[in-house]
Amino acid sequence: MKTDMPIGGAQRAAILLLTLGEQDAAEVLKHLSARDVQAVGTAMAGMSNVTREHVEQVLARLNEDMGRHTSLGVGTEEYIRKILVNALGENKAGGLIDRILLGRSSKGLESLKWMESRAIAEMIGQEHPQIIALVLAHLEPDQAAEVIGYLPPRTRSDAVMRIATLDGVQPHALNELDEIMERQFAGGNTKKLKSASVGGLKAAANILNAMETTRENELMAAIRTHDVSLSGRIEELMFVFEDLAELDDRSMQTLLREVPTARLVTALKGAEPGVREKIFGNMSKRAADMLRDDLEVSGPVRLSEVDSAQKEVLAIARKLADSGAINLSGTGDELVA
Repeated sequence: MKTDMPIGGAQRAAILLLTLGEQDAAEVLKHLSARDVQAVGTAMAGMSNVTREHVEQVLARLNEDMGRHTSLGVGTEEYIRKILVNALGENKAGGLIDRILLGRSSKGLESLKWMESRAIAEMIGQEHPQIIALVLAHLEPDQAAEVIGYLPPRTRSDAVMRIATLDGVQPHALNELDEIMERQFAGGNTKKLKSASVGGLKAAANILNAMETTRENELMAAIRTHDVSLSGRIEELMFVFEDLAELDDRSMQTLLREVPTARLVTALKGAEPGVREKIFGNMSKRAADMLRDDLEVSGPVRLSEVDSAQKEVLAIARKLADSGAINLSGTGDELVA
């Protein structure tokens, strides 16, 4: 890192973690969201050298004195793997590690995450369908869902089916993808890429979960027409609002602390009785009574607004599950980003 380079939040967090041992760093990561863990892990993977000036700049922001540190070791792949496994467990960390290290070797793919969804769709729309699927699988589910919405209708269901049937990505495919992105971004890292675990049924389910319900239903119907078995396996992993009734009490209470009351009221307008009772049962009597009153006086709400609020609650639930704060196992297999 250049000493005159401004240090962003992820880089500052990465430098602080690199001053800690593996166990302490892992404990810190347990309190971050999945997206924050990925951002910090990516920053660690991209650091080839951290100087005294960087350490002092970071610690000055925290009003702490660490002048005794003259330099830090690099964020090696093995170190990153160890602390992520310690923080998240082998299963959760595996895919996240692959995505971080894939991004380290492929700057073009990482650049996509900062682009508008429409621009990404225009960029990849004419590529081979398998390339489209690989790019979408590398994005966050909500961003991938938006990009799919801008693709031609005939491409959408095919892309989701290809994502669902991805079984890891081989080096030659990653190299081809990286070359395409390099052409688009006029740069990037040409080092040989290793295989990575992206895509799969869970990735397809997460992307569909992030879509508007109308588009989600349209795509599932199209997939069902082509492959009934595949659509069934995807549906088994999808997390819908009614599934909240199956959460354990502790997970529900954690979720409710994170959901804004106004959005919860809107989401419950179209909820099944079982979901409502589950939520009321995990609140104090006073809070439950106030929520019931809010539901009664709030008046009619557009169906699209209810759908949007429910999607927002589900997105919060998935983020909490990704960070290990709640357990979605009562609703089927656990979803990971």
